[in-house]
Amino acid sequence: EVQLQASGGGLVQAGGSLNLSCVASGFAFDDYVIGWFRQAPGKEREGVACIAGLDGGAYVDDDVKGRFTITADNAKNTVYLRIPIVEPEDTATYYCAAVKLAKNPRLILRPRTYDYWGLGTQVTVSS
Repeated sequence: EVQLQASGGGLVQAGGSLNLSCVASGFAFDDYVIGWFRQAPGKEREGVACIAGLDGGAYVDDDVKGRFTITADNAKNTVYLRIPIVEPEDTATYYCAAVKLAKNPRLILRPRTYDYWGLGTQVTVSS
Protein backbone atom coordinates (compact mmCIF):
# COMPACT_ATOMS: atom_id res chain seq x y z
CA GLU A 1 0.00 0.00 0.00
CA VAL A 2 1.39 3.38 -1.01
CA GLN A 3 1.68 5.76 1.92
CA LEU A 4 3.01 9.27 2.20
CA GLN A 5 3.39 10.84 5.61
CA ALA A 6 4.09 14.56 5.77
CA SER A 7 5.27 16.14 9.00
CA GLY A 8 7.13 19.14 10.36
CA GLY A 9 4.44 21.77 10.16
CA GLY A 10 3.35 24.02 12.97
CA LEU A 11 3.18 27.63 14.09
CA VAL A 12 6.25 29.66 13.24
CA GLN A 13 7.04 33.36 13.27
CA ALA A 14 7.80 35.15 10.04
CA GLY A 15 11.52 35.07 9.46
CA GLY A 16 11.89 31.70 11.13
CA SER A 17 12.75 28.45 9.38
CA LEU A 18 10.81 25.31 8.64
CA ASN A 19 11.80 21.80 7.59
CA LEU A 20 9.06 19.54 6.30
CA SER A 21 9.51 15.80 5.82
CA CYS A 22 7.66 13.32 3.66
CA VAL A 23 8.22 9.65 4.40
CA ALA A 24 7.22 7.35 1.57
CA SER A 25 6.43 3.66 1.83
CA GLY A 26 4.83 0.90 -0.19
CA PHE A 27 6.62 1.62 -3.46
CA ALA A 28 10.08 1.73 -4.99
CA PHE A 29 11.34 5.19 -4.16
CA ASP A 30 13.71 5.32 -7.15
CA ASP A 31 10.82 4.82 -9.57
CA TYR A 32 8.83 7.83 -8.44
CA VAL A 33 8.68 11.59 -8.43
CA ILE A 34 7.74 13.09 -5.08
CA GLY A 35 6.21 16.53 -5.06
CA TRP A 36 5.36 19.10 -2.42
CA PHE A 37 2.15 21.06 -2.79
CA ARG A 38 0.37 23.58 -0.64
CA GLN A 39 -3.14 24.87 -0.31
CA ALA A 40 -4.03 28.07 1.49
CA PRO A 41 -7.59 28.72 2.69
CA GLY A 42 -9.81 29.69 -0.22
CA LYS A 43 -7.13 29.01 -2.79
CA GLU A 44 -6.36 26.21 -5.18
CA ARG A 45 -3.70 23.66 -4.43
CA GLU A 46 -0.40 24.64 -5.99
CA GLY A 47 2.87 22.83 -6.54
CA VAL A 48 6.02 24.17 -4.93
CA ALA A 49 8.74 21.62 -5.70
CA CYS A 50 9.33 18.06 -6.81
CA ILE A 51 12.22 15.63 -6.99
CA ALA A 52 12.94 12.38 -8.79
CA GLY A 53 13.97 9.55 -6.50
CA LEU A 54 16.15 8.00 -9.20
CA ASP A 55 18.72 10.75 -9.57
CA GLY A 56 17.69 13.67 -7.39
CA GLY A 57 16.72 15.79 -10.33
CA ALA A 58 14.48 18.53 -8.97
CA TYR A 59 12.23 21.36 -9.99
CA VAL A 60 11.22 24.30 -7.82
CA ASP A 61 8.34 26.56 -8.78
CA ASP A 62 9.32 30.07 -9.79
CA ASP A 63 7.17 31.59 -7.04
CA VAL A 64 9.36 30.03 -4.33
CA LYS A 65 12.63 29.51 -6.15
CA GLY A 66 15.51 30.83 -4.10
CA ARG A 67 13.54 30.37 -0.86
CA PHE A 68 12.49 26.69 -0.89
CA THR A 69 14.87 23.76 -1.23
CA ILE A 70 13.86 20.17 -1.91
CA THR A 71 16.12 17.22 -1.19
CA ALA A 72 15.77 13.46 -0.86
CA ASP A 73 17.35 10.79 1.30
CA ASN A 74 16.91 7.56 -0.62
CA ALA A 75 18.15 5.45 2.26
CA LYS A 76 15.25 6.76 4.35
CA ASN A 77 12.68 7.04 1.53
CA THR A 78 12.21 10.60 2.67
CA VAL A 79 11.87 13.91 0.85
CA TYR A 80 12.52 17.19 2.63
CA LEU A 81 11.29 20.70 1.96
CA ARG A 82 13.35 23.36 3.63
CA ILE A 83 12.15 26.92 4.02
CA PRO A 84 14.94 28.93 5.69
CA ILE A 85 12.94 32.15 5.95
CA VAL A 86 9.18 31.75 6.15
CA GLU A 87 6.75 34.49 5.22
CA PRO A 88 3.09 34.93 6.21
CA GLU A 89 2.15 34.04 2.63
CA ASP A 90 3.57 30.55 3.24
CA THR A 91 0.64 29.76 5.54
CA ALA A 92 -1.08 26.70 4.07
CA THR A 93 -1.55 22.98 4.40
CA TYR A 94 1.45 21.29 2.82
CA TYR A 95 0.99 17.96 1.08
CA CYS A 96 3.40 15.52 -0.47
CA ALA A 97 2.37 13.40 -3.41
CA ALA A 98 3.88 10.78 -5.67
CA VAL A 99 3.71 9.70 -9.28
CA LYS A 100 5.78 7.25 -11.27
CA LEU A 101 8.75 8.85 -12.99
CA ALA A 102 7.75 7.10 -16.20
CA LYS A 103 4.49 9.02 -16.09
CA ASN A 104 6.09 12.34 -15.22
CA PRO A 105 9.61 12.42 -16.72
CA ARG A 106 9.62 16.20 -17.06
CA LEU A 107 8.87 16.74 -13.37
CA ILE A 108 5.58 18.52 -13.92
CA LEU A 109 4.10 20.12 -10.78
CA ARG A 110 0.41 19.99 -11.66
CA PRO A 111 -1.57 18.39 -8.83
CA ARG A 112 -3.64 16.28 -11.22
CA THR A 113 -0.45 14.64 -12.49
CA TYR A 114 0.14 12.95 -9.13
CA ASP A 115 -1.55 9.70 -8.19
CA TYR A 116 -0.85 9.28 -4.48
CA TRP A 117 -1.31 11.85 -1.74
CA GLY A 118 -0.55 12.13 1.93
CA LEU A 119 -2.79 13.86 4.46
CA GLY A 120 -0.82 17.08 4.73
CA THR A 121 0.77 19.09 7.50
CA GLN A 122 -0.44 22.54 8.53
CA VAL A 123 1.95 25.47 8.43
CA THR A 124 0.90 28.74 10.03
CA VAL A 125 3.21 31.74 9.85
CA SER A 126 2.54 34.62 12.21
CA SER A 127 3.61 38.12 11.28
